[in-house]
Amino acid sequence: MTRLSPYLRLLRPKQWLKNLMLLFPPLFGGVLFTSGGLIHLALPVLAFCLASSANYAINDVLDAQKDARHPRKKNRPIPSGAIRPRAAVVFGVALFALAVALGIAVSIPFLLILLAYLLLSSAYSFRLKDIPVVDLFCVSAGFLLRLHAGGIAFGVPISDWLFLSVFLLSIFLSLGKRIAEKQLLGEGCAAHRPVLQAYPLNFLHGTMYMTGATVLVTYAMYVVVHPGLLYTIPLCCFGLFRFMYRVIKESNGDPTEALLHDKVLLTVGLIWLLMVSYSLYYPR
Repeated sequence: MTRLSPYLRLLRPKQWLKNLMLLFPPLFGGVLFTSGGLIHLALPVLAFCLASSANYAINDVLDAQKDARHPRKKNRPIPSGAIRPRAAVVFGVALFALAVALGIAVSIPFLLILLAYLLLSSAYSFRLKDIPVVDLFCVSAGFLLRLHAGGIAFGVPISDWLFLSVFLLSIFLSLGKRIAEKQLLGEGCAAHRPVLQAYPLNFLHGTMYMTGATVLVTYAMYVVVHPGLLYTIPLCCFGLFRFMYRVIKESNGDPTEALLHDKVLLTVGLIWLLMVSYSLYYPR
Protein backbone atom coordinates (compact mmCIF):
# COMPACT_ATOMS: atom_id res chain seq x y z
CA MET A 1 0.00 0.00 0.00
CA THR A 2 2.93 2.33 0.71
CA ARG A 3 4.16 1.95 -2.86
CA LEU A 4 0.70 2.58 -4.28
CA SER A 5 0.03 5.66 -2.16
CA PRO A 6 2.02 8.11 -4.34
CA TYR A 7 0.20 6.87 -7.45
CA LEU A 8 -3.14 7.28 -5.72
CA ARG A 9 -2.20 10.86 -4.88
CA LEU A 10 -1.05 11.40 -8.47
CA LEU A 11 -4.59 10.56 -9.58
CA ARG A 12 -5.86 13.57 -7.55
CA PRO A 13 -9.16 11.81 -6.74
CA LYS A 14 -10.49 14.93 -4.99
CA GLN A 15 -10.50 16.67 -8.37
CA TRP A 16 -12.81 13.99 -9.75
CA LEU A 17 -15.58 16.00 -8.14
CA LYS A 18 -15.46 18.23 -11.24
CA ASN A 19 -16.53 15.33 -13.41
CA LEU A 20 -19.89 15.15 -11.66
CA MET A 21 -20.72 17.89 -14.15
CA LEU A 22 -21.59 15.02 -16.51
CA LEU A 23 -24.56 14.24 -14.28
CA PHE A 24 -26.03 17.74 -14.52
CA PRO A 25 -27.91 17.10 -17.80
CA PRO A 26 -29.71 13.97 -16.52
CA LEU A 27 -30.25 15.60 -13.11
CA PHE A 28 -31.93 18.72 -14.53
CA GLY A 29 -33.53 16.69 -17.31
CA GLY A 30 -35.38 14.62 -14.72
CA VAL A 31 -33.91 11.29 -15.84
CA LEU A 32 -31.03 10.79 -13.41
CA PHE A 33 -32.73 7.88 -11.65
CA THR A 34 -34.28 6.42 -14.79
CA SER A 35 -31.29 6.42 -17.15
CA GLY A 36 -30.30 2.74 -17.14
CA GLY A 37 -28.88 1.92 -13.73
CA LEU A 38 -25.73 2.62 -11.76
CA ILE A 39 -23.29 1.22 -14.33
CA HIS A 40 -24.79 3.37 -17.07
CA LEU A 41 -24.33 6.42 -14.82
CA ALA A 42 -20.83 5.48 -13.70
CA LEU A 43 -19.15 4.66 -17.03
CA PRO A 44 -19.14 8.19 -18.54
CA VAL A 45 -18.04 9.77 -15.25
CA LEU A 46 -15.29 7.18 -14.74
CA ALA A 47 -14.02 7.74 -18.29
CA PHE A 48 -13.59 11.46 -17.59
CA CYS A 49 -12.05 10.76 -14.18
CA LEU A 50 -9.37 8.59 -15.78
CA ALA A 51 -8.85 11.12 -18.58
CA SER A 52 -8.44 14.00 -16.13
CA SER A 53 -6.04 11.96 -13.98
CA ALA A 54 -3.99 11.13 -17.09
CA ASN A 55 -3.72 14.85 -17.77
CA TYR A 56 -2.79 15.58 -14.13
CA ALA A 57 0.04 13.04 -14.33
CA ILE A 58 1.50 14.60 -17.49
CA ASN A 59 0.96 18.13 -16.18
CA ASP A 60 2.75 17.31 -12.93
CA VAL A 61 5.74 16.05 -14.90
CA LEU A 62 5.87 19.30 -16.87
CA ASP A 63 5.46 21.47 -13.75
CA ALA A 64 7.67 19.47 -11.36
CA GLN A 65 10.32 22.19 -10.97
CA LYS A 66 7.73 24.94 -10.50
CA ASP A 67 5.71 22.86 -8.04
CA ALA A 68 8.87 22.23 -5.99
CA ARG A 69 8.93 25.97 -5.20
CA HIS A 70 5.23 26.11 -4.26
CA PRO A 71 4.40 26.03 -0.51
CA ARG A 72 1.58 23.50 -1.00
CA LYS A 73 2.33 21.69 -4.25
CA LYS A 74 5.91 20.77 -3.32
CA ASN A 75 4.53 17.71 -1.51
CA ARG A 76 3.01 16.23 -4.67
CA PRO A 77 4.45 12.83 -5.68
CA ILE A 78 6.70 14.03 -8.51
CA PRO A 79 8.31 17.20 -7.02
CA SER A 80 8.75 15.37 -3.70
CA GLY A 81 10.58 12.53 -5.47
CA ALA A 82 8.05 9.82 -4.55
CA ILE A 83 7.47 9.06 -8.25
CA ARG A 84 9.98 9.41 -11.08
CA PRO A 85 8.86 11.48 -14.08
CA ARG A 86 9.25 8.55 -16.50
CA ALA A 87 7.05 6.33 -14.32
CA ALA A 88 4.45 9.12 -14.12
CA VAL A 89 4.36 9.40 -17.93
CA VAL A 90 3.82 5.64 -18.31
CA PHE A 91 1.10 5.81 -15.67
CA GLY A 92 -0.57 8.70 -17.49
CA VAL A 93 -0.52 6.88 -20.84
CA ALA A 94 -2.10 3.80 -19.21
CA LEU A 95 -4.86 5.98 -17.72
CA PHE A 96 -5.41 7.56 -21.14
CA ALA A 97 -5.82 4.14 -22.76
CA LEU A 98 -8.34 3.04 -20.12
CA ALA A 99 -10.30 6.28 -20.54
CA VAL A 100 -10.51 5.76 -24.30
CA ALA A 101 -11.65 2.15 -23.82
CA LEU A 102 -14.46 3.30 -21.51
CA GLY A 103 -15.35 6.09 -23.93
CA ILE A 104 -15.81 3.55 -26.72
CA ALA A 105 -18.02 1.48 -24.42
CA VAL A 106 -20.30 4.49 -23.89
CA SER A 107 -20.65 5.65 -27.52
CA ILE A 108 -18.62 7.03 -30.41
CA PRO A 109 -20.05 10.59 -30.09
CA PHE A 110 -19.16 10.51 -26.39
CA LEU A 111 -15.65 9.28 -27.26
CA LEU A 112 -15.16 12.20 -29.66
CA ILE A 113 -15.95 14.70 -26.89
CA LEU A 114 -13.65 12.81 -24.52
CA LEU A 115 -10.82 13.02 -27.08
CA ALA A 116 -11.53 16.72 -27.57
CA TYR A 117 -11.24 17.16 -23.79
CA LEU A 118 -7.92 15.29 -23.76
CA LEU A 119 -6.61 17.38 -26.65
CA LEU A 120 -7.65 20.61 -24.96
CA SER A 121 -6.14 19.52 -21.65
CA SER A 122 -2.85 18.63 -23.34
CA ALA A 123 -2.70 21.96 -25.19
CA TYR A 124 -3.45 23.73 -21.91
CA SER A 125 -0.68 21.88 -20.06
CA PHE A 126 1.95 22.46 -22.74
CA ARG A 127 1.25 26.06 -23.75
CA LEU A 128 -2.17 27.64 -23.30
CA LYS A 129 -2.04 27.92 -19.52
CA ASP A 130 0.64 30.60 -19.89
CA ILE A 131 -1.48 32.92 -22.08
CA PRO A 132 -3.60 35.45 -20.12
CA VAL A 133 -7.40 35.12 -20.57
CA VAL A 134 -6.88 32.15 -22.91
CA ASP A 135 -6.09 30.04 -19.84
CA LEU A 136 -9.43 31.01 -18.25
CA PHE A 137 -11.42 30.07 -21.34
CA CYS A 138 -9.57 26.76 -21.65
CA VAL A 139 -10.64 25.78 -18.14
CA SER A 140 -14.19 26.84 -18.93
CA ALA A 141 -14.15 24.85 -22.17
CA GLY A 142 -13.19 21.76 -20.16
CA PHE A 143 -16.33 22.13 -18.03
CA LEU A 144 -18.50 22.73 -21.08
CA LEU A 145 -17.14 19.60 -22.73
CA ARG A 146 -18.05 17.67 -19.58
CA LEU A 147 -21.53 19.14 -19.69
CA HIS A 148 -22.07 18.19 -23.34
CA ALA A 149 -20.54 14.74 -22.78
CA GLY A 150 -23.16 14.17 -20.08
CA GLY A 151 -25.89 15.34 -22.44
CA ILE A 152 -24.76 12.90 -25.13
CA ALA A 153 -24.19 9.98 -22.76
CA PHE A 154 -27.68 10.26 -21.28
CA GLY A 155 -29.56 11.60 -24.30
CA VAL A 156 -30.54 14.91 -22.70
CA PRO A 157 -30.43 18.24 -24.59
CA ILE A 158 -28.52 21.06 -22.91
CA SER A 159 -30.54 24.15 -22.00
CA ASP A 160 -29.08 27.44 -23.27
CA TRP A 161 -29.33 28.94 -19.78
CA LEU A 162 -27.61 25.91 -18.22
CA PHE A 163 -24.81 26.23 -20.79
CA LEU A 164 -24.35 29.92 -19.92
CA SER A 165 -24.49 29.24 -16.17
CA VAL A 166 -21.77 26.57 -16.37
CA PHE A 167 -19.65 28.71 -18.70
CA LEU A 168 -19.74 31.74 -16.42
CA LEU A 169 -19.43 29.74 -13.20
CA SER A 170 -16.28 28.02 -14.44
CA ILE A 171 -14.76 31.40 -15.38
CA PHE A 172 -15.71 32.75 -11.94
CA LEU A 173 -14.08 29.82 -10.13
CA SER A 174 -10.93 30.05 -12.27
CA LEU A 175 -10.58 33.73 -11.46
CA GLY A 176 -10.97 33.01 -7.76
CA LYS A 177 -8.27 30.37 -7.90
CA ARG A 178 -5.84 32.75 -9.61
CA ILE A 179 -6.54 35.54 -7.13
CA ALA A 180 -5.84 33.17 -4.24
CA GLU A 181 -2.59 31.91 -5.80
CA LYS A 182 -1.40 35.42 -6.59
CA GLN A 183 -2.05 36.53 -3.00
CA LEU A 184 -0.47 33.40 -1.53
CA LEU A 185 2.70 33.44 -3.65
CA GLY A 186 3.21 37.20 -3.74
CA GLU A 187 6.18 38.38 -5.77
CA GLY A 188 7.22 34.79 -6.42
CA CYS A 189 4.04 33.93 -8.34
CA ALA A 190 5.76 34.10 -11.73
CA ALA A 191 8.18 31.32 -10.75
CA HIS A 192 5.28 28.94 -10.23
CA ARG A 193 2.66 30.09 -12.74
CA PRO A 194 4.00 32.72 -15.17
CA VAL A 195 0.53 33.85 -16.23
CA LEU A 196 -0.15 35.14 -12.71
CA GLN A 197 2.47 37.82 -13.20
CA ALA A 198 0.62 39.05 -16.28
CA TYR A 199 -2.68 39.49 -14.46
CA PRO A 200 -3.19 42.76 -12.54
CA LEU A 201 -4.90 41.93 -9.26
CA ASN A 202 -7.63 44.54 -9.81
CA PHE A 203 -8.43 42.93 -13.19
CA LEU A 204 -8.88 39.54 -11.52
CA HIS A 205 -11.07 40.99 -8.79
CA GLY A 206 -13.20 43.01 -11.22
CA THR A 207 -13.83 40.12 -13.58
CA MET A 208 -14.57 37.76 -10.68
CA TYR A 209 -17.24 40.13 -9.35
CA MET A 210 -18.67 40.61 -12.85
CA THR A 211 -18.89 36.90 -13.67
CA GLY A 212 -20.26 36.13 -10.20
CA ALA A 213 -23.13 38.55 -10.83
CA THR A 214 -23.84 37.12 -14.29
CA VAL A 215 -23.80 33.56 -12.94
CA LEU A 216 -26.60 34.55 -10.57
CA VAL A 217 -28.58 36.18 -13.39
CA THR A 218 -28.23 33.26 -15.83
CA TYR A 219 -29.09 30.71 -13.13
CA ALA A 220 -32.15 32.77 -12.19
CA MET A 221 -33.23 32.80 -15.85
CA TYR A 222 -32.76 29.05 -15.99
CA VAL A 223 -34.93 28.33 -12.96
CA VAL A 224 -37.74 30.51 -14.36
CA VAL A 225 -38.85 27.47 -16.38
CA HIS A 226 -38.70 25.36 -13.20
CA PRO A 227 -40.73 27.35 -10.63
CA GLY A 228 -39.94 24.87 -7.89
CA LEU A 229 -36.25 25.77 -8.17
CA LEU A 230 -36.86 29.43 -7.41
CA TYR A 231 -35.99 28.97 -3.75
CA THR A 232 -32.54 27.61 -4.63
CA ILE A 233 -31.45 31.04 -5.85
CA PRO A 234 -30.59 32.32 -2.32
CA LEU A 235 -28.43 29.21 -1.82
CA CYS A 236 -26.64 29.89 -5.10
CA CYS A 237 -26.08 33.50 -4.04
CA PHE A 238 -24.75 32.40 -0.65
CA GLY A 239 -22.37 29.91 -2.28
CA LEU A 240 -20.91 32.58 -4.57
CA PHE A 241 -20.43 35.00 -1.65
CA ARG A 242 -18.88 32.31 0.55
CA PHE A 243 -16.39 31.35 -2.16
CA MET A 244 -15.39 34.99 -2.70
CA TYR A 245 -14.92 35.36 1.05
CA ARG A 246 -12.55 32.37 1.09
CA VAL A 247 -10.59 33.74 -1.86
CA ILE A 248 -10.11 37.25 -0.46
CA LYS A 249 -9.89 36.50 3.28
CA GLU A 250 -8.06 33.17 3.29
CA SER A 251 -6.28 33.08 -0.11
CA ASN A 252 -7.85 29.69 -0.73
CA GLY A 253 -9.47 29.53 -4.14
CA ASP A 254 -9.40 25.87 -5.11
CA PRO A 255 -13.11 25.07 -5.73
CA THR A 256 -12.75 21.38 -4.87
CA GLU A 257 -10.90 22.08 -1.63
CA ALA A 258 -13.45 24.75 -0.76
CA LEU A 259 -16.38 22.39 -1.22
CA LEU A 260 -14.79 19.47 0.61
CA HIS A 261 -13.25 21.34 3.55
CA ASP A 262 -15.55 24.30 4.12
CA LYS A 263 -18.37 22.76 6.18
CA VAL A 264 -20.65 25.72 5.60
CA LEU A 265 -20.18 25.60 1.82
CA LEU A 266 -20.56 21.82 1.77
CA THR A 267 -23.78 22.01 3.78
CA VAL A 268 -25.24 24.65 1.48
CA GLY A 269 -24.25 22.57 -1.55
CA LEU A 270 -25.98 19.47 -0.18
CA ILE A 271 -29.13 21.44 0.69
CA TRP A 272 -29.14 22.86 -2.85
CA LEU A 273 -28.86 19.34 -4.30
CA LEU A 274 -31.69 18.05 -2.10
CA MET A 275 -33.93 20.97 -3.04
CA VAL A 276 -33.23 20.52 -6.76
CA SER A 277 -33.85 16.76 -6.55
CA TYR A 278 -37.07 17.19 -4.59
CA SER A 279 -38.38 19.84 -6.96
CA LEU A 280 -37.62 17.88 -10.14
CA TYR A 281 -38.45 14.35 -9.01
CA TYR A 282 -41.26 14.93 -6.52
CA PRO A 283 -43.28 17.72 -8.10
CA ARG A 284 -46.55 18.79 -6.53
